[in-house]
Parts: sequence; structure tokens; C-alpha cells
Amino acid sequence: MLRKISVYFFSLFISIAACAASDEEEIQYLIDFVAESGVTFIRNGSEHSAREAAEHLQMKYNRASRYAKDAEGFIDNLASKSSITRRPYQVVLADGTMLNASDWLYSALRQYRAQADSEAAP
Repeated sequence: MLRKISVYFFSLFISIAACAASDEEEIQYLIDFVAESGVTFIRNGSEHSAREAAEHLQMKYNRASRYAKDAEGFIDNLASKSSITRRPYQVVLADGTMLNASDWLYSALRQYRAQADSEAAP
């Protein structure tokens, strides 16, 4: 009986660790996605390059990861608005389209997950 319980808790631990790695991978994907996107990132009315925006998001994540337990938490709590002014971040695409950063990042996350699911499918 003790052996079954030990195996169960070990399996649970492995599952939790795998989820944590997946959450971390998704968050890092989003930061890298921003860096490589070529968009103009608007933060508190100021324009920033995609690389500058990614560096800012990485800094926020490094300092406040407790507010980003998963990719959704990262987007909602760190990557979509100013922590100080609460003003939403925006992105300007190459064609001039302006989007809320949260919508843009959620779209990127959905695409990332869809691709991961298709690659995991037999």
C-alpha cells in the first residue's frame, strides 16, 4: 500500500513539474515572439522597438513572476498593461494596424498551442 502511495505522489510530482516547465516555456515563447515580431510597442504613450519591449517584459517577469504562474497570468498581469499607470500596452503592426497587446499576445499563444498540439498528435 505504501508503495502505491509513493508511486502516486511521484507521478503527481512529475506531472506538476511538467506543467511548470510547459508554463515557463510558453511565457518564454511569448517574450521571444515579441522580440522577433518587428512590431512597434506602445507603452504609456511612448514607442519602443520589439526588442526593447521584449527586454522590458523579461525584466517585469524576472521581478514579478509570482503574478505570472502561467501564460495567461503573464499576459493579463505583466505583458498587457503598465503596472504603474494601468494603461494598456498596444502594438502597431507593419501594416499600421494597432492592436491591444493582450489580444495580440493571446492570438500568438493560441497559435503556439495549436502548433504544439499538432506536433504532439500521432
